[in-house]
Amino acid sequence: MSRPPLEVADIIRAHAADFLKVRGGRVSSAKKKVLHNLAVCRTAVLGGHSVECSQGCGFEKIAYNSCGNRHCPKCQAAARAAWLEARQADLLPVEYFHVVFTIPTAMAEVALQNKKVMYGILFQASARTLKKIAADPKHLGAELGFIGLLHTWGQNLQHHPHIHYVVPGGGLSADGKRWIPCKPGFFLPVRVLSRVFRGIFLDLTRKAFDKGELTFQGCLAHLQDPEAFAAHLAPAYNTDWVVYAKPPFGGPAQVLKYLARYTHRVAISNHRLLSLKDGMVSFRWKDYARGDRQKIMRLAANDFLHRFLLHVLPKGFVRIRHFGLLANPVRARKLALCRSLLGVPDKPAKDDDAETGDVTERREYEPGSTCPDCKLGLLVRRELKPLAVAYPCFTPPDVDSS
Repeated sequence: MSRPPLEVADIIRAHAADFLKVRGGRVSSAKKKVLHNLAVCRTAVLGGHSVECSQGCGFEKIAYNSCGNRHCPKCQAAARAAWLEARQADLLPVEYFHVVFTIPTAMAEVALQNKKVMYGILFQASARTLKKIAADPKHLGAELGFIGLLHTWGQNLQHHPHIHYVVPGGGLSADGKRWIPCKPGFFLPVRVLSRVFRGIFLDLTRKAFDKGELTFQGCLAHLQDPEAFAAHLAPAYNTDWVVYAKPPFGGPAQVLKYLARYTHRVAISNHRLLSLKDGMVSFRWKDYARGDRQKIMRLAANDFLHRFLLHVLPKGFVRIRHFGLLANPVRARKLALCRSLLGVPDKPAKDDDAETGDVTERREYEPGSTCPDCKLGLLVRRELKPLAVAYPCFTPPDVDSS
């Protein structure tokens, strides 16, 4: 794939030093590590290798090592390709649905200062809601299997935590002897999902507060007081929470295309960036509140970096999770049972179209292959040692990669 004209790494290299001078006291070591990793990703700082023609024709292809940070736009393509290949074996020949659970602004404010606890509650509450309503014989009466993908951003990079679920249209009966399909084109009632989700989420949040698991700083410091926290939660009990069931995908091929877009995403892709000029970053964003209109946002580079870092996840937090029939301990056995009940082969055929362009390029320049220039020599690999210095824009903190 061709390099975009502007990357997040370019903005970091140009403005991280100034950003840290202004905001460094409020930037955690983990976030500083993210800045450093992205700045040096696929540069000589990390080392790498080259492939050269054995005949000395002058051909050389250099590949610098990736940082591997899960917040890096460049590093996620390879991780996505590997994950998608594994998920292909999980797909069933049924209609699939896309359900999105979003929390209101008051809860998002709490989540921003308590990411690990509140994002965990978001997963727990939404998954419990899907399982509970689906198991009810009035709605489906079946055990579901589904994949959840946490996103914490909106198109404008503001904090907007929500979870995308991809759900097969049906599930196993309680006795495991029948596949119970959803009605064509209809999954579960959204208003029921919304109300149950709201109740479970607020109950779990209140319990987390009572256990002392939530902390507050700055403008939210007053919420340490139990009465103030209860008052903060109170309006959320009386508002409608957004649970959105999108139109069904269709079959497994459409699901893979969707997952290829949504998994391993970071807050903004390099391809949405337009320019960096006079300390201002311009990027494209879609305004969903106004008919999905495409707009251009301009932010000072320091503000852009601040918004980007809002979406750094706690170390070790798992943002792609599998539930029900797709939970890791039972997935192989349950999927085999589902396929048996649906009357389809246990091993689905591999879709070669799921492979990415990056893989094709890597194979083209593999050591031992014919030189693409002279067609006579063979490509020989040569290791490139990492530079013994950090990237000059700032000194990285001595912490583990997040």
